[in-house]
Amino acid sequence: MITIGIIGGSGLENPDILKSPEEKHSNTPYGAPSSPLLCGSVNNTNIVILSRHGLNHTIPPSRVNNRANIFALRQAGCTHIISTTACGSLREEIQRGDLVIPDQFIDFTRHRKITFFEEFEPGNMRHTQMADPFDVNLRNLIIGTANRLGLKVHETGTVITIEGPRFSTRAESNLFRMWGADIINMSISPEVILANELKIPYATIAMSTDYDSWKVDEKPVTWEEVLKVFDENVHNVLHLLHELIPLIG
Repeated sequence: MITIGIIGGSGLENPDILKSPEEKHSNTPYGAPSSPLLCGSVNNTNIVILSRHGLNHTIPPSRVNNRANIFALRQAGCTHIISTTACGSLREEIQRGDLVIPDQFIDFTRHRKITFFEEFEPGNMRHTQMADPFDVNLRNLIIGTANRLGLKVHETGTVITIEGPRFSTRAESNLFRMWGADIINMSISPEVILANELKIPYATIAMSTDYDSWKVDEKPVTWEEVLKVFDENVHNVLHLLHELIPLIG
């Protein structure tokens, strides 16, 4: 049975897309997830929504219990995970409100638990392949649906995840551009790593809200700007999810 986990990011903690939602509390070997699981359905497909930063956005990025979040979704029977996130653009052509469906990531975090495998059993070394971390089938469905809806979507991109909660310096922002990163956020790693370790197909819908701090003719990013742009465009993400979900299977 298909069950889709949706991880809501900034501005998308409680999307109003579920039929007959039911709140379920869970615990895992790694502790409690960021929020209760909101379980329901969309077009007869089972959905489980988890709020990455807590229901009232009280959990800073570096304090999110990513292992508990991903494990809780697996416990709930999720066969696929779609995450949503606000992101900063590191490219002129990725404008505010654009959607980006990343195919690669760079992990620039420092203090997060990034694996379930803290100890190897003898003869069972667990080195997870990560060459193509975002599920190609989910990505293609997202891209095709976004194009059909007439949304402005960038079909590939490298996302760099920084520790946060602070934003980048101009020097860092320009360094990330030189490394080939296209967008920046504080959330995708290690979510995508952990999903791959559990062999759960994972893809991300990222919305560009700002230009980080590299663009000298723009004001540097602020939290208020991130929320303003996300709130103005979140209906596109909700519409995309509503049309996408019945196609997964």
